[in-house]
Amino acid sequence: MSQPPSDDRDAEAADDAGLVDPTTTASPTSYWPGLQDTEHSAWYVQRFRVMATLGEDMHGESRLMDVLAPRGARLLDAGSGPGRHGGHLARLGHRVVGVDIDPVLIAAAREDHPDATWLVGDLVTLDLAAQGEREPFDGVLLAGNVMDFIPQEHRATALARVAAHVRPGGFVLVGCRTVRGFTPEELDAALPAAGLRLEHRFGTWDLAPWDPASTYFVSVLRKDG
Repeated sequence: MSQPPSDDRDAEAADDAGLVDPTTTASPTSYWPGLQDTEHSAWYVQRFRVMATLGEDMHGESRLMDVLAPRGARLLDAGSGPGRHGGHLARLGHRVVGVDIDPVLIAAAREDHPDATWLVGDLVTLDLAAQGEREPFDGVLLAGNVMDFIPQEHRATALARVAAHVRPGGFVLVGCRTVRGFTPEELDAALPAAGLRLEHRFGTWDLAPWDPASTYFVSVLRKDG
């Protein structure tokens, strides 16, 4: 069975241990527990700071993003958390904007990764032009388990709002756990309304072949030109 690389396996193990479980009472458009419990958000920030200090590999998703994007691309880290992916992409020379619904995580991203722009925002109602970011993006990263924390009835809307910020011919790179986020079938059904089409599908961020028996999948989506 295909498995995500170590950073996503770690995230899944933490979820299985009850440490990062979606909660159905956070907000109408998000199950992220940090919206109710700022101590949870502080723990989450510290967790990845410790992993970075230990030299653990946390950039499988951003490495793939870097391969797909042109040099010096304008990139959106959607559901950025404390900024580990967007921060890495900024260090690689890309112009990065990160957005997350949790102000605690955004504050940490601003502190740890000052070379990128970090904004508080809800993917379900995303409108970055209203926050001064009017230029479209070459690509968007929806990494890890972002879709786990969006209620099922809002996931297609979130995908469409993200896609609306992408230039024609640009791309959206999204990873999902089939047991909580989009299933492949649900994601594919949402693509036409978002103006996206499936270009590639893999079983992991390091491009292992897609296996329908896998519990994780990575999709490269292209914006209609």
